[in-house]
Amino acid sequence: MTGEKMPPMLRQMLVSGGLLAVFGMAGALLLAASHAVTAPQIAANVQATLERQLHAVLPAERYSNAITEDTLRITDSEWLDALGTRDPVTVYRARQDGEPTAAVFDITTPQGYSGDIRLLIATDLSGTITGVRAVSHRETPGLGDKIDLAKTDWILAFNGRSLGNPPADDWEVKRDGGVFDQFSGATITPRAVVRQVARVLAFFEAHQRQLFEGGRDDAPNAPASNGTAHS
Repeated sequence: MTGEKMPPMLRQMLVSGGLLAVFGMAGALLLAASHAVTAPQIAANVQATLERQLHAVLPAERYSNAITEDTLRITDSEWLDALGTRDPVTVYRARQDGEPTAAVFDITTPQGYSGDIRLLIATDLSGTITGVRAVSHRETPGLGDKIDLAKTDWILAFNGRSLGNPPADDWEVKRDGGVFDQFSGATITPRAVVRQVARVLAFFEAHQRQLFEGGRDDAPNAPASNGTAHS
């Protein structure tokens, strides 16, 4: 009623609610400020990591363009089928004075023993591998994880290889009649990597011109398609 004092409990609830609102707003402001300060550094760290990974498979002296900005994203279902993957593929295109020199495929094979294996596969214009790295995987420690350069140098066996060296039919692990070593107790993982590298080489040989002509993040249509099909 008019002139009556507010009950203590109600007054306490209002005060508590007001304080919670103030603290909530202060927390939101602090979070926003923290994000504004750290976001650029996080982005810079991500960029630096990507550049290090690319340089590991393709030496920086092989190109003069901003390779992380000269990209093409493959989403066409026919092309993804040819590459043996279900996930979009990013191609980093290397150029020297504007002329193509090499390409790096950021590709994921679903054929690993424990799931997806993400690879960086670099090839020059002649179809010769300049480097391969396993970027991420969940393969069994001590067995399938030997594809990681930090564990063994197995992945370096691809350097200088092409579809003619060895012949295409020999792009298998030794257990399947090929020339590449498998791991003791683990054949599925190296088999998946070997076959994925071979598929990338075959794809690059067939579509090299189209890969370099497409605009940034705009893969040209597969030859039999009139529109970019997304998986």
